[in-house]
Amino acid sequence: MTTQADLGIDVDVRDAAAVAERRDDLVAAVRDHAGRIAYQLALLQGGDYGRETLSTPGGEWTVKHEAGELEFLLFSPKSGSDTYVVSTKQPPEPAALATALDDYAAFVAAWNDYVASLSGVLDDVSAEFPEPTTTDGVVAERDRVLDAIRDTCAIIAGEVHRYESDDYGTFTARVDGDRWELKYDEGTVSYLRIGGSSGLYLLSQYGAPSAADVRAHAEGFRGFVGAYNEFVDELEADLRNVSL
Repeated sequence: MTTQADLGIDVDVRDAAAVAERRDDLVAAVRDHAGRIAYQLALLQGGDYGRETLSTPGGEWTVKHEAGELEFLLFSPKSGSDTYVVSTKQPPEPAALATALDDYAAFVAAWNDYVASLSGVLDDVSAEFPEPTTTDGVVAERDRVLDAIRDTCAIIAGEVHRYESDDYGTFTARVDGDRWELKYDEGTVSYLRIGGSSGLYLLSQYGAPSAADVRAHAEGFRGFVGAYNEFVDELEADLRNVSL
């Protein structure tokens, strides 16, 4: 059996467990302490995610939270590599942790100064605001126009349904370059759409269009009704030429 002596090695291997244990204890303490800062930051920012970077004589500290829980604490010294003092990955190197912790008290002081700088910032802000104007009148006018459009479309749907003798169908017309489509279901209006499958629904089973859209297309609807009337007139003229 080969021994250390046979290999000419007579050096003790130091046990790193004590150093690692001390490192882990320090990281846990910082996690608990900085976690309070992360929670306060979440309250201050009002979001589920956030971060803040604060400057100290030794460098910069970045604290990041997720739902108020500390996600990481990063120390970026003025010279040297960044150190994640707290993170979801591997713990920091002991020497890098020692360097960071020498500046940690300055980080806490910078946080306290940051919070103090915001104290009273809203004291002179009034919470009295102008009363917002209701849209009741606009909505009522929009609905008045839509009701008239719906009533007219119901007549057209009923007439086309009677003429075509189909339970389901459409009547389409092109008005000023726009394609208008009225779809009926057993004689009742299913929708009135302008501009193809990705266009605007002036009438549908969903919500009403905006008042601006109704205004923009009200005149076009007149043209749509006119196109329907012309369609019926042409049918009548064609049938009058049929002799038996």
